[in-house]
Amino acid sequence: MNKMSKELGERETIRCWMLKIMVFVGRRKISTTAPNASGLPSSLEDNGDEMNSKDPSVVNNTQNPQDHSTWRQRLRWYLSASSLRMVALGFSAGLPLLLVLGTLSFRLREAGVERATIGFLSWVGLAYAFKWAWAPLVDQVRLPWLSAHLGRRRAWLLLSQLMIIAGLIGMAYADPREDLQHLVLWAVWVAFGSATQDIALDAYRIESESLDHQAALASMYQTGYRLGMIWAGAGALWIAARAENTDFLGQYQNSAWSTSYLLMGVSMAVGLVSVLSSREPSWSPPTAPRAPKQWLRDVLVSPFVEFFARFGWHAWVILGFISIYRISDIVMGIMANPFYIDMGYTKDEIAMVTKVFGVFMTLLGAFLGGLMSSKWGNMRVLFWGAILSSASNLLFAWLASIGHSFWILIWVISVDNLSAGIASAAFIAYLSSLTKIQYSASQYALLSSIMLLAPKWLAGFSGVFVDQFGYQNFFMCTSLLGLPVLVLIVWIERLEH
Repeated sequence: MNKMSKELGERETIRCWMLKIMVFVGRRKISTTAPNASGLPSSLEDNGDEMNSKDPSVVNNTQNPQDHSTWRQRLRWYLSASSLRMVALGFSAGLPLLLVLGTLSFRLREAGVERATIGFLSWVGLAYAFKWAWAPLVDQVRLPWLSAHLGRRRAWLLLSQLMIIAGLIGMAYADPREDLQHLVLWAVWVAFGSATQDIALDAYRIESESLDHQAALASMYQTGYRLGMIWAGAGALWIAARAENTDFLGQYQNSAWSTSYLLMGVSMAVGLVSVLSSREPSWSPPTAPRAPKQWLRDVLVSPFVEFFARFGWHAWVILGFISIYRISDIVMGIMANPFYIDMGYTKDEIAMVTKVFGVFMTLLGAFLGGLMSSKWGNMRVLFWGAILSSASNLLFAWLASIGHSFWILIWVISVDNLSAGIASAAFIAYLSSLTKIQYSASQYALLSSIMLLAPKWLAGFSGVFVDQFGYQNFFMCTSLLGLPVLVLIVWIERLEH
């Protein structure tokens, strides 16, 4: 998620291309096609609880129903109110991520903060890795007043978005040269609010529509998410560059970054309006009175017990695979923006190539990943996506040896983001397919958190490694981190048969 608009015309281009992509990819449902597209052992499919085949609340990918919907029906799904709403909510989810990670690391490096410090500060992102810890509370607890007026999911969404706005305002006025501690504390606050929003939004998406519509919702959510990342990446850099005083060009200007972060906070209004104008999902868990001990068990223990009961010992294999699948990308991504600055790239160059053009290539990769999955199966796409993601890091090592080159940067970013898009297209559907709807927030948070925990922890030492061994060796080593992923995928496929 850390490697990564311009103006309304380019956004319209993204929207048009995504509409074409969604129509094609919509043929592939989250319940991926056979045989054993989930990558789970066949023995698990045979005896992994009878409720998997009888309870429609289980998102089961062992089924292989034919898709009899017409192209016009699929198009209506993508143009439905719930799908379009996911674009706005996805935008509000994608916006904070770069502001506490990629864009923040750019700001810190420009302010003269050491690479080692920037690497350790990337641990702010661990809030996303530990969101499973409070996900059961978001899943079950009703907020006073807000839940009564908005419903359980929308109440948490609104609260988390207000937290993000407050945190972005705090980050806007904190100067990293004089008050780095307060800037970091506000970044932690934003990350906590953003992770909470992700929990509630994942549950809202899963509960909003039937399984047949989940592919459309997930695709439109990812479209909005990427648009949010464009705005928080390219948009934030572009605003900061335009707000600079021309008399002090080449120097760090905190006032320019304050303007940028304040406008990012204002941009969260997209999510606020969407939450206030949307409807609460009709499905809700039982609300019968329970004893405190039973309540704690249902809220904190049952989601995880159910997951392991459903998958047995194979759950450990699944979790091991999830925990390292994106390790190569995530560890490398923390040093990406400091690398661009140290190579002499300007804000405008980075904004255009890595934050706008790069996202286009990610969307193209997602389109290709969807087509590949429908033809070859989910696990094969995950396998080739892992190979491409790891290999693309070697291109950054090559770029480090060459130095500043705008055109080579374009080529490197194209290959890297295309690879990431292919891998992500299959991985998101794979995670969604493992949840049960009554524990959707808790279980999806657990899976997506596990994906980040080890990579984020290891990424904290990336700055120290670069200072000691240089960028070229760093990128080569991050490429090698992807090799264990291939071993796990092969193991899972052998268990499957």
